Amino acid sequence: MKAKLATYLILTALFVGSSNSTSAKSLGNDTVPQQVFDGMRESFAANRANGVHAQFQFDLSGPNGGLWWIEVNDGKCKFGHGRISNPGVTFLASDRDWVALSNGKLPGVWAYMTGRLKIRGDQKLARKLDELFNY
Repeated sequence: MKAKLATYLILTALFVGSSNSTSAKSLGNDTVPQQVFDGMRESFAANRANGVHAQFQFDLSGPNGGLWWIEVNDGKCKFGHGRISNPGVTFLASDRDWVALSNGKLPGVWAYMTGRLKIRGDQKLARKLDELFNY
């Protein structure tokens, strides 16, 4: 029960803030994951990333899916395609679900509870992702 509650709180923290993202919300229904990551790049909050050293992996299925990664290293952020070695956390979803999560059209808790979003790795680090971007 405690594990489910912790997961619920993580997802709420992760995606409630994300649903208010101006750059993500302004994107239409034909948005692809790359546009979401481009918006994240523009909204990176370097001042909140001082002392943070983390690697995030995104494994998205579907016709516009693929592998993306974000690396945060003491106030600096890099984005890329492919696999990053030793990610602290990996997010797995379909391309459409990831865009819907980012646009606020798919609640994160619902996506997680129904298996449409999987989070593997450090749950605390998963929560940290939302803190690193301005919404």
